[in-house]
Amino acid sequence: MSATSVLSLAEGSVRDLDSVMQVMHDSFDPAYGEAWTGPQCAGLLPMPGVWLSLARLGPSVAGFALARIVAGEAELLLLAVAGGAQRRGVGTSLLKHFIDLAKGRGASRLHLEVRDGNPALSLYRSAGFEEVGRRRNYYHGEGGRLYDALTLARRA
Repeated sequence: MSATSVLSLAEGSVRDLDSVMQVMHDSFDPAYGEAWTGPQCAGLLPMPGVWLSLARLGPSVAGFALARIVAGEAELLLLAVAGGAQRRGVGTSLLKHFIDLAKGRGASRLHLEVRDGNPALSLYRSAGFEEVGRRRNYYHGEGGRLYDALTLARRA
């Protein structure tokens, strides 16, 4: 991806899953088991209230956000940025886009879950998300190390 590529955000669909899976494999460390499979994503996309946002730098998909809204509460299910596009505002743009779309779809509260120690925690906290729950020893890392899953939330 060129350093001068312009970032654009657009709605995605099941047709974009190959690109989404490439970003997912590039950005999620398999040691933690956080990445979803193609069939998991494909099964969720047609469900009511679910949406996929794509971030492109030039023609390439540089990141994505998968979200859903149910009964006025929106959940950010996945947010990923390809390695070569990290630290270029892609994650911040996708998170802001999720917040804006969720508000526009009537959400009053926003949720997400993240592994304790994930570098994205600073992004979420800077956007006003606060810890509201914790699942102890949910994620398994290298060498059998366990990590808590943090539930973060904020008002829309």
